[in-house]
Amino acid sequence: MSYLVLARKYRPRNFSQMVGQEHVVKALANALTQQRLHHAYLFTGTRGIGKTTVSRILAKSLNCVGANGQGGITATPCDVCPACTAIDAGRFADYVELDAASNRGVDEVQGLLEQAVYKPVQGRFKVFMIDEVHMLTNTAFNAMLKTLEEPPEYLKFVLATTDPQKVPVTVLSRCLQFNLRPMAPEVIAQHLAQVLGTESIAAEGQALRLIAHAARGSMRDALSLTDQAIAFGGGALQEEAVRQMLGSADRAHVFALIDALAQGDGQRVVQTSEALRVQGLSAAATLQDMVAVLQGVATAQVAPDAALLASESGPDAAEMLRLAQAMPADEVQLLYSICLHGMQELGLAPDEYAALTMVLLRLLAFKPAGPGAEKKKLKPAEAAKARPPAAPSPQPAQAPAADSAPGARPALQQTPALASSPSSAPIPTPTPTPTPVPASARAVPTAHDSAASDVAQSAVPGDLRLPVRTPESLKEKPSQTLVPTAQAATQTMSVPVRDLPQGEDTTAMATELAPTPEGDVWHALVQQLVAQQKIGALVRELALQSQLVARDADHWHLRVENASLNQATTRERLRLALQEAGQASQISVEVGAVSDSPARRNAAAEVARQRRAEAIVHGDPQVQRLMREFGARIVPGSIRLA
Repeated sequence: MSYLVLARKYRPRNFSQMVGQEHVVKALANALTQQRLHHAYLFTGTRGIGKTTVSRILAKSLNCVGANGQGGITATPCDVCPACTAIDAGRFADYVELDAASNRGVDEVQGLLEQAVYKPVQGRFKVFMIDEVHMLTNTAFNAMLKTLEEPPEYLKFVLATTDPQKVPVTVLSRCLQFNLRPMAPEVIAQHLAQVLGTESIAAEGQALRLIAHAARGSMRDALSLTDQAIAFGGGALQEEAVRQMLGSADRAHVFALIDALAQGDGQRVVQTSEALRVQGLSAAATLQDMVAVLQGVATAQVAPDAALLASESGPDAAEMLRLAQAMPADEVQLLYSICLHGMQELGLAPDEYAALTMVLLRLLAFKPAGPGAEKKKLKPAEAAKARPPAAPSPQPAQAPAADSAPGARPALQQTPALASSPSSAPIPTPTPTPTPVPASARAVPTAHDSAASDVAQSAVPGDLRLPVRTPESLKEKPSQTLVPTAQAATQTMSVPVRDLPQGEDTTAMATELAPTPEGDVWHALVQQLVAQQKIGALVRELALQSQLVARDADHWHLRVENASLNQATTRERLRLALQEAGQASQISVEVGAVSDSPARRNAAAEVARQRRAEAIVHGDPQVQRLMREFGARIVPGSIRLA
């Protein structure tokens, strides 16, 4: 007798044997008991979770006649009547399974539908089961729509698919849809223990948990892996053998890697990674185990319930609790994210273990710096660029006597005042009141201090002394950034903006503006037409860019610089708008120099508002304090209108 694999031998034969799909079982059982039956069912979900099994049990429930041959529709098929045994054996004439992956054309579907006109031969209902229905062609779907919507009373459709998004909505709307969920690893492990107990096969609990996690929610995959593990282990399931079969790393290696990463020990990380390579373990499985452990660690940091953690993670609970207390929460989250994204990069690298090592070392590169962590040192050229600009010293001009001691820092000349942007009005900066510094508070430089880097000598908040800088660093540049301190080097200050008009230089336009009495009338009228949306597109641009040169009762003469705006259709639309507003009935437009147009007036107003905003920011006491105490500078152009 040939061997029957566990996935087929232990396929559920009634609803009571179904595992992990209680929401579907309950709905179908109640419908069968109350005989509120739909004519078409659609079962969706990933592979190996019971779609075909539920279809067969449903067909048995609809056609079961009981052990005595007098039964009716039931939620508990007897499994002994001719209909039940024939469906289990796959020879029931009124239960037809069609594999849409290989029979996806309209001819196959039409051949199936031709059988719908005939009443059942053996059973109470005909049941057409179409597996992987999303593989059907559009014409095949269209061919079955009418029959699917109004089938004969003796016909039931059962559709199954792993990709419901590819099923047309016209089919979905005709079916009662049930979504079968992937099964939890705990549910799979418990069911495997029952199956192996029936088979009288010894199995370690951790080995079953490894198989349950490797199955990824599929009971069929779990039973297939169990068959393979039985053969690999010589009739028994042991953790070490299952790990070797799956290529997964021992949790001891995983905990060693996380420990080394937490301590910043890059050498131990590389050595452990090489040990995994020598043992031939899967790099992807290693990252998966690390993700699982880190998820447990993060959970333990938020809800450190040892009993709950032990029930989910078994003997690894104690290690997870230890790591939860030893690692900062942000570092756990960072490592989890790096490992999760690293799994997608393994296939891109020529060597998966080289990719694994780079993923692990990535945490060390982005590891959050703790209180005692060494700060990254800059090269001299980079340090000069990164050093904050010098600020005027509020100390008195005369240096205290203590500063003249041998080895003391030489007094520096104060830097000139900040250069404001060309468009901003000069704002006087109040001179701070000198604060005398006690002699005991001043540090006398030593030989060690003189050898320190410039970055280490930079000023700290509260220290009013100027740091020693090279002459090049004292040169002011108009594009210096507002940087209060080294810690806030990435922060800038600005006001919310409404962008200025694009195209022409607004500053130049404001400078060349020569207001005229006619310009006052024309500007007010154009602003009114624009606000009322009487003109738009090219007509609006013609009005904004033109200057009213002369006017009388019926005729207005305009001038515009851009010849492309002086089009016949544009002029006519502007004339109609002016006539509708009760102004000129005739206009003429010439091309020439313009000194007073609504666009130039608007630009001048924007420039004035911009300068007022800059004056407000420059005069703000908080801004002046930052500039005075920390050498901050305002980025030209960062102050924008709301």
